[in-house]
Amino acid sequence: MFKFIISALYLLLYLILTLPLELVLFIIGKLNMPLRDKISFLFVKYIGLGVVTKMSGSRVIVNGLENIPDDTACLFVGNHNSYFDVIISYTFMKRPTGYIAKKEMEKYPSLNCWMYFMRCLFIDRKDVKQGMKTILKAVDYLKEGINIFVFPEGTRSKDGQMLPFKEGSMKMAEKSGCPIIPVAISNTAAMFEKHFPRITAETVVFTFCKPVYTNELEGEDRKHVGQYVQNIIREALDNVNSVPGT
Repeated sequence: MFKFIISALYLLLYLILTLPLELVLFIIGKLNMPLRDKISFLFVKYIGLGVVTKMSGSRVIVNGLENIPDDTACLFVGNHNSYFDVIISYTFMKRPTGYIAKKEMEKYPSLNCWMYFMRCLFIDRKDVKQGMKTILKAVDYLKEGINIFVFPEGTRSKDGQMLPFKEGSMKMAEKSGCPIIPVAISNTAAMFEKHFPRITAETVVFTFCKPVYTNELEGEDRKHVGQYVQNIIREALDNVNSVPGT
C-alpha cells in the first residue's frame, strides 16, 4: 500500500509542478514541433514514467531491443494486462511514441496535456467513424517518424488470457508501410491489478519480437494480420513462461 501511495503522490506532484512546462511546450510546439516532441519524450521517459517504474521495485527483464529499427517509426503491438504495460514499455522507446488510449482518458486535466504532447490518440470504441479518423491520424504520425503503441485487445485482460486482436489496429502499419513490432508482456498484472491497490515488486518480462512487414505476408497471414501478430506474441509468452524464475 505504501508504494501505491508514494507512486500516486509522485504522479500527482508531477502533473501539478509541470503545469508551467506544459505552457512552454505548447508554445514550442507552435514554433518547432520536433523539438517539442523530443523534450516531451525525454521528460516523460526519464522523469515521469521512468521514476514510477523504479519506485515499483520490480525487476524488469527486456529481450529483443535489437529488433527495434533505429531508422524508422514502428507500430508496437502488445498484449495488455496492466496499467504498468504502458508505464514500463515507454522506458524502452527510442523515439517519441504515442499510445492509442480510450476516449475517457482525455477528460483528466494535465494528464491529457501530457498525453497530447506524447502524441497519444484517444479512440471512441463506440464510434466507428471517429475510430477510422484516429487510425488515419496515427498513420500520419507514423509517416512523421512518431512510433505508435497499441493494445489490440481493446481492454486489459482480467485473467491473463489474450482476447482476440482487433484487425483494424493493423491498418496503421498497412497504410503507413511501417514495420510492426510484436511485444509480449509477462507478469505485469502481478505488480498491481491482482492485489489492487497494493503495488508489489515482481519480475516482469518485455519481449520485443522481430519486425513484421505486412507487404511481405501472404495468403491468410496477409488477410488476418492481427491474428498472425497475436500468434507471435503468444509463442513469445510461452517461451518466457517456460523459463524458471521469470
